[in-house]
Amino acid sequence: MDLLTVGGAIIGIIAIYIVMARGEILHMLFNLDAFLLVIVGTLSSTLIAYPWTTIKAIPKAFSLAFFPNKRETSLQMIEIVGGLSEKAKRGGMVGLQPEIKGLKDKFLRNAVQMMVDGYDIDIIEDNLEKEILYVRERHQKVASVFRMMATVAPIFGLLGTLLGVVQVLRNITDPTSMGAAMATAVAATFFGIFAANFAFLPVAVKLSEYSEDEILNMELITEGIVSIHKGDVPAITEKKLEGYLSAVLREQSIKNKAV
Repeated sequence: MDLLTVGGAIIGIIAIYIVMARGEILHMLFNLDAFLLVIVGTLSSTLIAYPWTTIKAIPKAFSLAFFPNKRETSLQMIEIVGGLSEKAKRGGMVGLQPEIKGLKDKFLRNAVQMMVDGYDIDIIEDNLEKEILYVRERHQKVASVFRMMATVAPIFGLLGTLLGVVQVLRNITDPTSMGAAMATAVAATFFGIFAANFAFLPVAVKLSEYSEDEILNMELITEGIVSIHKGDVPAITEKKLEGYLSAVLREQSIKNKAV
């Protein structure tokens, strides 16, 4: 579980609850008309905009914001690839065969398997680069769904406000009806802004961050596989991979080696 995501959600909900309770407008949250207009309207627009192949990935993608997949960090991946480089240097490509089953990363496992099978380095590199491109495009599509929802949700909130104003004008002589209509107008705006900035947009950004981390690992693996295939010594392979790290992580990597 991503504690930052859960903690941020809890803090935000509590803050909004306190502010609305102190202002004695908490009852506005229970406006079903405004909720349906914004949420159902946003979902309807999303269904119109995207094909089913993209839509069906939304529930899983949303859950990833709270329960991200466990994967090795860049530092851990460098250590893993460096270990493979040492084994390949001692026992050749065939010596990597027993290591394949123990590799958790599917991309790395596939890359090592191609090396063991004797594929030419150009074919391996091309295959890995195409898979990176496919993964990046797939992740961008899913993140774009949430960005699109973050764009249209406030617009549906504005639509609810306009409809509420129309109802106010229609019942201008009836104060009771005017109050209910005005509550719908304000609640619709609240739901639109809340959904966009508290749910859809943060999830899109979070997914993009996870995607960048995964892509970085994949590019790191590709560089490592090419280096191993060329016969570079493990120290050279690890040095090449450290180029993918930030200055802070490089210093941490040096400290780990020293220890």
